[in-house]
Amino acid sequence: MQPFDALSEQHRDAILKARKRVIEAIGKNMDLYGVTLSVGHLYGMLFFSEKPMTLDEMGREMEMSKTSMSTGVRMLLDLKMVNKVWEKGARKDLYEAESDWHQTFADYFAIEWRKAVEANVGALNKSAAELRRLKEQTDGEESLHAVLDRDLEKIEGALAYYRWLDRFIDTLESGRIYELVPKDEP
Repeated sequence: MQPFDALSEQHRDAILKARKRVIEAIGKNMDLYGVTLSVGHLYGMLFFSEKPMTLDEMGREMEMSKTSMSTGVRMLLDLKMVNKVWEKGARKDLYEAESDWHQTFADYFAIEWRKAVEANVGALNKSAAELRRLKEQTDGEESLHAVLDRDLEKIEGALAYYRWLDRFIDTLESGRIYELVPKDEP
């Protein structure tokens, strides 16, 4: 495989133009993952990098401070979109983009959806318990009980949804999702 630097200037320019288009698109859409445009560009740059990079190399490439690179890389590490790699003789930490976008999607959304499920189920259960207590304490108030019953029915519907979402998250985490929706191979 010929190194990028050995290509003609015309070919390098064409490749860089195509890469830039992809990096810009990645950056614009990374808000889906709660990531800023510049961190999205950082991921895109690492995605096309031919070798793992240090924070200093990333900073030079993106014309940003090492501190900014460190913050961005830490965010991408937390999202499992970047991996720290070991290389013999390297004195500084090296990073590379996670190339399995299926796994990145599954990891990120499983984590985020689990947090949402836990928070919402907690709120729904607490509210349902309060409404049931109110119903028990107000025997014979039919109009109040009708409102309470409707609210409890809505809460039960929401809880059913979160039980389904919890099972869906399990299919992402286990990889069973790919039995239902197989990955396309390049």
